[in-house]
Amino acid sequence: MAAKSAPKKNLSALKRARQAEKRNARNRHQRSGVKSASKAVESAINENNKEALQTALGAAVKTITSAKSKGIIHKNNAARKISRLTKRANAVLRAENA
Repeated sequence: MAAKSAPKKNLSALKRARQAEKRNARNRHQRSGVKSASKAVESAINENNKEALQTALGAAVKTITSAKSKGIIHKNNAARKISRLTKRANAVLRAENA
């Protein structure tokens, strides 16, 4: 939970504090989803499960792109995450095919 600040004095400050609390919870949920999706890809890579890996990678890319478009993570951060996950997934998929 976020640290509490001094009590607010005016109505606009109170409203801003309420809005910030809601947005913080929404953004935290999105960031958590990005982490969960990434972990799903990592576990599929470790298990060498080709089908699970493809579905998890698609879901992870969708989640990361969604967080990027909402401004929750920076576009370069999103690109880096997608690139690294895809690179590792492709290495596993190529190893199975070879």
